[in-house]
Parts: sequence; structure tokens; C-alpha cells
Amino acid sequence: MTHSGGYVADPRFRAIEWLPWLLALLCFFVAPSYLPLGSYVLTMIIFALSLDLVVGYAGIITLGHSAYFGAGAYIAGIFAARVSTEPLTGLAISTVGAGLLGLLTGVVILRTRGLALLMLTLAITSLCLEFANKATGWTGGADGLGGFAIQPILGLFKFDLFGKTAYLYCLVFLFASWWLVRRMVYSPFGASLTGIRENDVRMNAVGAPVYMRLVVSYTISAALAGLAGALLTQTTQYVGLKVLGFELSGELLVMLILGGIGRIYGAFVGPLVYLLAQDYLAKQFPEYWYFGIGMILVLVVMFVRGGILGIVDAGIAKWRGASA
Repeated sequence: MTHSGGYVADPRFRAIEWLPWLLALLCFFVAPSYLPLGSYVLTMIIFALSLDLVVGYAGIITLGHSAYFGAGAYIAGIFAARVSTEPLTGLAISTVGAGLLGLLTGVVILRTRGLALLMLTLAITSLCLEFANKATGWTGGADGLGGFAIQPILGLFKFDLFGKTAYLYCLVFLFASWWLVRRMVYSPFGASLTGIRENDVRMNAVGAPVYMRLVVSYTISAALAGLAGALLTQTTQYVGLKVLGFELSGELLVMLILGGIGRIYGAFVGPLVYLLAQDYLAKQFPEYWYFGIGMILVLVVMFVRGGILGIVDAGIAKWRGASA
């Protein structure tokens, strides 16, 4: 099996890839008091997967991915408050709506590169945030949007106070998102994205439709981000301006760096470590928990270039070298 910058030439499913799902199911039974936090972690993993697709594989640097997360969250909230509280329909509409926003913005901003692209992503998030803040009749403005109760899933599974249904609901859609991203990454399309990231001029020279593939990947990424935002709204039955904030985009990028960019499972490890560390440090050191998070990030960036998964890779390589 070969590995090159996030693209693995062997697409076969490996037994170790069952580990995250077994751990997720184990947490459902052994840590019931943490299921609400677990649901949030699962939504952030989906969000991180969406960002990894464009940053880790396509090389599109963005600090405004919360625009699509927030779009999905607000569409789900508005749909529930004004149309129907049926969850699957609301989830589908939110995902498509965020994807359309990604398509409309992507065809414009992806014609640029570097700092211009970065600034445009920030500008889109600013516009979305200001719109949500001013459209108080639809979004609730600074007070947020709530007051709706999501119907039971398929009319059978009611959202409970302990977060059991919400956790499994998010886990199902995380599996679907992971399956989609994995299929893309291990396909010729994924290989072309890696090639574009490494050298877009050469990919243009060999006849690859660079711009269109960037737009497609950006649109899919936006749709996945919208799915994550909609899940957050439905499981908490509330949406506020924070889902469109710059802080969220920055935190997401930190999570991805911690786990390992362009690794698929870095999007699993990063949010889990970051949010659990945040939960622990906020309880132990409520005034200084950001310092602890910063120290973790500094240590990872300085000593482990591949993120936490880089430590795992180094350990496996060392073990193989010792046993050879």
C-alpha cells in the first residue's frame, strides 16, 4: 500500500477502520452521561471531514467554512420553525441549500488563489453573519432561533433529554459522510484533487479540468458542512449567530491540524481530542483553558508535523523497523 499526501492507492477496506465505529458504539453504552457532548463531537467530525476535503486534498485554504455550516444550521431552524419539524426532510433541504451556497460562491472565489482566496472566504462568512444578524424576523438575530420541537425520526425515535437518539442520529450521518468522502478520496477524482493541490499548473498541462474539479469538491464540502450544521440545530433545537462566527472556523482548522490534515481519520481524532481537552480544561481551569489548548497545538505543530496521527505513523514505522 502506498501513501502520498493523503491519497492511498489501495482502496481496500482495512480491519482497523472499524475501530472508530466500535469505539463510538461502546461510548453509547459505557458513557451515557456524555452523549450530549458526544453528539456535538460527531457533528464536528462531519464538519472537519468537509473542511479536510478542500484543505487537505484539494489545497483550497479557507477560514470561512462556517458560512456553510451556519447556512445549514439556519435553514434547518427556519424550516422547523415555519414549515415542518420533520427531521429528515429538514436535513435534506439544509444540505442542499448549503451545497447551493457553496456552488454559487465557489464559482467566483475559486478563480482566485492565495491571500485573495483567503480574504474572499472571510468576506462570505461576514456577509452571512451580518445577514443572519439583521434578518431578525427569520433568524431571531442576536437572540437566536428556537421554540421548535423536532418530531421523532421516522415517527418512531423521539429526541430524549439524555441525548441517546441524537447521538445515534448523528452517528448514522457521520458514517454516511465518511463513506462518501472515503469513496471520493480513493477514486481517480480524489487522486486528481491531490495532484491539483501539489501542482495545479502541471494538472492543467495534462488536460485535467482543474477549475471544475475544485468547484465540485468545494460544493460537496459545503453540503457536508451544511449537514453538520443542520444536525446541530436539530439535536439542540436551537441555532444562534455563533454557528457563523470566525471563531468556529478557526477552531475547526485547529482540530484538523491536531488530528492530521489530509488523512480522513485526522478529522476524527482532532475534534475528539480538542473537544474532550476543552471540556476537561474548562472544568479544571475555567480562566486559563485556552492556554492549555494553545500549548497542545504548539507541541503538535512543532514536534509532530503530521498531527496526532503522525505520532501513530511514527510508532508503527518504528515497530516495523525493530521487528524487521
